[in-house]
Amino acid sequence: MADYPYGSLKIGLFVVTISWFLFTAYEFLKGAFNIGKEYGFWISLTDTAGAFGLGFRTAAALIAVVTTLFFVLKRDLTKPELYMSIRWMLLGEIVCFLALFPCVIWGLLILAGTNISMLGLGFFTESTLPVMIESIGIPIVLAKLFFELNPNKPAKGAIKWALIGGTFYLFVHWINNTGNWVGAITRRGIEYVTAYPDHILSAGLTTVGLLVLAIYSAYFSKKSIGANSLAELDLRKVGVIITALGLYFLIIYVMWLFLGTNEKWSTWYAWFLGHNMDLWLMSLPLVGVPLLFKEK
Repeated sequence: MADYPYGSLKIGLFVVTISWFLFTAYEFLKGAFNIGKEYGFWISLTDTAGAFGLGFRTAAALIAVVTTLFFVLKRDLTKPELYMSIRWMLLGEIVCFLALFPCVIWGLLILAGTNISMLGLGFFTESTLPVMIESIGIPIVLAKLFFELNPNKPAKGAIKWALIGGTFYLFVHWINNTGNWVGAITRRGIEYVTAYPDHILSAGLTTVGLLVLAIYSAYFSKKSIGANSLAELDLRKVGVIITALGLYFLIIYVMWLFLGTNEKWSTWYAWFLGHNMDLWLMSLPLVGVPLLFKEK
């Protein structure tokens, strides 16, 4: 029984990486084939940059699949090989988020020509602010982790920046999804939330639930940031964080499948279901749950 979680963890890691690759590859190909169908300089620029970034993320996901396949097949990777694989994944993510920066410039130009109003505030919160944070903050954090991942360096630095990076991702998810709820409310009014119990739950999980999860992750990271090896981390708490994040996406997606109607459709669902590059995170409990059974 002591070794039970490892088999499930291997399978979970492989399924999650496959999900990441297939979802990202589909979005990359869809975006690449749609380039040029919309007219206008900024639309063409942001679509091209976005497809370019997704291409790098697709490559990163493919490397993740191959790396976890070694793990599943019990083929050992040397420490330098493993570190190099992870660094290539990080590089793909860095380029992916840097490619979003043209959207920031376009959003700021739109806001510069817009009178300050509730609609303008909603646009900033919904679109410009989240993209600004993730296109600047994530590359900086991941670049630091990239350089700390060196087989000749102590693991402490890499663990520290992995914890910081994971926590930062959670805050980005909170800002991004909360901003999209704010945008929907500015267009449809607060009644759009209060009129439907599932919207109350969805908005609550987004604005409060994700924030609580991010704060808990920050607390856990602060307590664990001095760890000298992975063996010193409480992986059960890591499992709680990973599982909760995956369940957030899964619950909202399933609620739309069973409770969604044409009357409920809004920019929130257009974002979450149609333009969300993170829906593959629904598979995360496959990794998080096995970790709940192992402390080290």
